[in-house]
Parts: sequence; structure tokens; C-alpha cells
Amino acid sequence: MGARKRNRAEQIKNEKKNRYYAVLRNCPTSPRKMRLVCDMIRGQEVNKALDMLKFSTKEASRRLEKLVLSAVANWQSKNEGARIEDNDIIIKEIFVDQARTLKRIQPAPQGRAYRIRKRSNHVTVVIGSPSNKEEIVESSETANDTKTN
Repeated sequence: MGARKRNRAEQIKNEKKNRYYAVLRNCPTSPRKMRLVCDMIRGQEVNKALDMLKFSTKEASRRLEKLVLSAVANWQSKNEGARIEDNDIIIKEIFVDQARTLKRIQPAPQGRAYRIRKRSNHVTVVIGSPSNKEEIVESSETANDTKTN
């Protein structure tokens, strides 16, 4: 391995040590439905996001609430003695990726069969203290603008 590659690998490893995240894999909800809930809490403070998830009527919000609590627990394990209420912790990143799709057959009239795709997803939540709140809010707004175009 070359020197540049080794240095970059060490840099990435150090950055990962300072990231607090949680990952939910193979969640049996369609990615589209999960993204609706994720967009609702992106860039919010953790306590506000947990309140929004708790009182949301979407089924995906229950799973996402557990995931955010897991990320908070990861943050607290590395910052011993620190309370989430005392610190300004926000949801820096949250994204949904498509996971495996289960293909099922449903009987249809006249000997036919319809295909049913049961989709699932992977969700990743990254929390931390904001270096620049405006920078994070602007980046989430530009991400939403590019999706609508």
C-alpha cells in the first residue's frame, strides 16, 4: 500500500471514531415510505426529532424512533457523563437505501398470477453537535431542491 493510500485510510478511520451513528438493516418497510419520515426529522435537534417521531401516525416512525435512540446511546457511551439535554445534538445525516426485495406470487383470475414485490430498506442515522447550524440546514434544503427537480 502506498503512503497516500495509507494516510487516507488512517484519516478515514479517525473520522469514523468521531462519528456517532446507528444503522437499521433489512427493515420490512418500503424505502419510499421510510424516506417520508426521514425527511421530516433531518437537521432537527434530537429531542425535537424524538417528539416528532413519537407523535407521528406513520408506522415507519416507530422503527426510526428506536434507531435514533440507539444512536443517542452510542453518543452517550463515548461521552460518559454527558446528558443529551445539556448538549446541542442534531441529526446530521439520515438516509435510506433499498435492501432486498422479496418476490411473491398472488393468484389472479383465469389461471394468471400477479407479482408482489415486498420491499425493504436500510436506514443510517448520524448524530453530532453542529459545527455550523446554517451550513447543515442549507445542505438539507439543497438536497430537497435537487430531489424535486
